[in-house]
Amino acid sequence: MNLRKNSTGRLTLNDVARAAGVSRATVSLVLRGSPLVHVDTRARVEAEMARLGYVYNRAAANLRRRVSSSVALVVNDLSNPFFAEFAAGVDEALAAAGYVTLLGSTGESPERQLAVVGSLIEHDPAAIILSPAEGSDAAALARAVGPRTPVLVFNRELAGSPWDFLGLDNRRGAHLATEHLLALGHRRIAFFGGHADSSSCRERRAGYADALRNVGIAVDDDWLIESAPTRMDAAARTGLLFAREPAPTAAVCYNDAVALGLMLGLVRRGRHPGRDFAVTGFDDIPEAILAAPPLTTIAADPRARGRQAAQLVLARVEGTAPEPQRTIAAVELVVRESCMPV
Repeated sequence: MNLRKNSTGRLTLNDVARAAGVSRATVSLVLRGSPLVHVDTRARVEAEMARLGYVYNRAAANLRRRVSSSVALVVNDLSNPFFAEFAAGVDEALAAAGYVTLLGSTGESPERQLAVVGSLIEHDPAAIILSPAEGSDAAALARAVGPRTPVLVFNRELAGSPWDFLGLDNRRGAHLATEHLLALGHRRIAFFGGHADSSSCRERRAGYADALRNVGIAVDDDWLIESAPTRMDAAARTGLLFAREPAPTAAVCYNDAVALGLMLGLVRRGRHPGRDFAVTGFDDIPEAILAAPPLTTIAADPRARGRQAAQLVLARVEGTAPEPQRTIAAVELVVRESCMPV
């Protein structure tokens, strides 16, 4: 077959279509990874592309379509294993859809967050997935993003924002963890870690309080102990749990990083997690099952949440999602060895 090349000498979609005996539109769908193309047709088109040596110029195609092949992911703390897993899930789903991930981390700084978002917007991403820093200003972020770029907010809600939201069932998760400790006979249960002005922390505290009130236990403000959601700060603040008598016998922790930090702090004070003091986490990061003892936690499946976030934001990019959308992912209790009966 004689293939006609364009003025630059490059093969075109039309050339591939003629060689494969399909339409140009079908070749385009194959290149975009569309599930609408039959597997046999896809194989034939891909075989012809390989035989002809056709190389897809994605950058040129994006210029013609006036779309980007990248999605920006901005997380508040990439050192947290939860967000590392989440980012891996986002990248997996975006790559499968033919997009690349532009990654930025803000270190919980709203000021740095604005700078990171502004820098990433210069690359004209198709959309942004944002896990906001504590204290974020929705109006300032909206100005930094501009009106054209879809945004999916993850984990912490931004009051007044016009964007889609994907979160975890924080209230139910903390309720399940507290119920588990109550069933083991604990009655002096602290809520440890997180900052009260974070939406996710407020929701988890509410679930904890609900479970206590259901069995007639009043919430003790002295047992609501704040810390940064990190191992280091949690370990440093462990002593606050024992500042008064009687001390709590168990703690519902804001997340797994806090729980692992608390377990380290307990060991430093000569107490054995799972034997002298019961600890629960939230997230079920890979380290949770490797802890000593393995950590009882609330499983949120961060990698699956990352894939879900990518799918939701791409639906917005493609114009198939309603306006706006709030999605809450289910969680479940995973019982391991860090909680003992009283």
